[in-house]
Amino acid sequence: MKTYKYLFILITALAFTSCEDELNVLPEDDQSTEQVFSSEAGAQGALVGVYSFAQQDDVLNGTSTLATEWQADNVDFVGSFPTFNDIRTYETQADNTSIFAIYDDNYEVIGAANNVIAFVPTIEDENFTEEERAQVIAEAKFMRALVYFKLVNLFGQPLQVGGGTTLAVPLVTEPFSISGEANPPRNTVNDIHAQIEQDLTEAIPSLTNADNSRATTGAAQLLLARLYLYQERFGEAATLANDAISNDEFVLATNYTFYNTQSTEFFFTLVNTPADGQDSGQGFSGLTNPAPAGRGDAPFTDNLIEAYQEEAGDLRFTLTQTGTSASGEDRLFTSKFPDGNTNSDNAPVLRVTEAYLTRAEANFRNGSTIGAAPLDDINDLRDRANLPPLGALTLDQILNERRKELAFEGQRRMDLLRNGLNLRRPGMPNEAESAPGQNKTILPIPAREVDLSGLEQNPGY
Repeated sequence: MKTYKYLFILITALAFTSCEDELNVLPEDDQSTEQVFSSEAGAQGALVGVYSFAQQDDVLNGTSTLATEWQADNVDFVGSFPTFNDIRTYETQADNTSIFAIYDDNYEVIGAANNVIAFVPTIEDENFTEEERAQVIAEAKFMRALVYFKLVNLFGQPLQVGGGTTLAVPLVTEPFSISGEANPPRNTVNDIHAQIEQDLTEAIPSLTNADNSRATTGAAQLLLARLYLYQERFGEAATLANDAISNDEFVLATNYTFYNTQSTEFFFTLVNTPADGQDSGQGFSGLTNPAPAGRGDAPFTDNLIEAYQEEAGDLRFTLTQTGTSASGEDRLFTSKFPDGNTNSDNAPVLRVTEAYLTRAEANFRNGSTIGAAPLDDINDLRDRANLPPLGALTLDQILNERRKELAFEGQRRMDLLRNGLNLRRPGMPNEAESAPGQNKTILPIPAREVDLSGLEQNPGY
C-alpha cells in the first residue's frame, strides 16, 4: 500500500486543505477536485488514500482499540502517557489530546471516503466501467460505516442506556463543497446507526471477496451483523452473521497461527509493513509488547488472567509472552502483535471467529437456530481451544467465550455496556464509575471542537 499511499498524498496535496477543522477533508476549489477525480487511476488512488488514513493508530492500528480494552477489564495501562492513563482511571478531561487525535484522525477517514463517494460518479472516463465505479464506492462506504461505528461507540451512550436518542457525533456524508455546512451539529446514536446500516446495505451487493486487505462482502455482512446485535435485532444479526460464514472464501481457522497473516480467518485485516503501518510505539505492537522490544504499556489484567485460568489447557491462553512492563514489573502480555521492533503487525479488524460468536449469541437470544444451534457454534470454538464441549449454554458463557477469543481486539467494552454490565469487575478500581450510563464510560467531545464548532459536550465533562 505504501506506493499508492504516497501517490495519493502527492496528487491530493493541492486538492485538499489542511484546514484547522479536520471534520472534513475538503477540496480547495472545483478545479483541483476535477484533477483528482478525473480518471479511474485518480479514483483508485483516492480510495487507497482512505485505507491509508485508516492505518493511523488512532483509527484501526491500535490506540483507540486498546484504549477501550483498558477502560474495561481486559487490559491494564502502566505506561507514561498521562492521556492514556486518564482513560484507564476514569479521570478524562475534554482537553485530552489523545482523545482529540482519535476524533480528528477518524474524521480524516470519513472525509476522504466522502470525497470518493461523491466524486467517483462524476468521472468522465469511458474505460472506468459502472461495475468498477460501484466497487470503489462500495469500499468507501464500508470504510465510512466502519469508522462511524467506532466513533458512535466511543462518544455516544449505547442504545441500552439512552434508547438511541442521546447525542453521538456529527454525521457528515458529503464534502463541504457540496453540503456547504462548515460546523454540523452532533447527531443522535440512532442517526449514526441508520447511516451505518444504509452504507453497508448499499455496499454489500458491489463488494467481492477477492482481497481481504480491503473491504469484502463478508466483512460488510459481519459488520452489519454486529450492528444488528448491538441493536438487539437478533434474528437479523444471526442471518447476516450466517451470510458472512457462508462465503466460501473464508473459513474458521483450525489453530491460532493466523495473526499477522492474510489468513482466510479474516474477512478484513489491515495489512501493515515496517515502512507503512503503525506509528512507532503507540499502536498494537508498541503498546502490547514488553520492553525492550515494545513499550510494555498494556499487559493483561489479573482479572483476564483469572478468566483464562478457569479451565486448564485453554490454547487461547498460549497467545502470551512474559516480559518487563513500562512500570518495571514482570507482567503477562499478549503475543497477538509480536513485532515490537518495526510495529508492522496487521490489524485484526473483522474475522470469522466473531461471526460464529455473533451467530451464537443472536440465535441464543432469539430462540432460533439460523445456520447452526448456538451451542454448536460455541462448542466449535471451544474444540479449537482444546476445551471440552458444554452440555448447555447461558448468555454469560457466550460473553465469556467472546472475551477469551477477542481479547485485545476491542470488543470487550461494548459487549459489557450493551448487556448492562459494569466495565470493571467487583474489586477492580473505578467499578462504580464504570457502570453503564455513567458519564465517563464514553469519551468527551474534544474541547477544541466544542470551542471552534459549538458542539454540545457530553455530560460530566
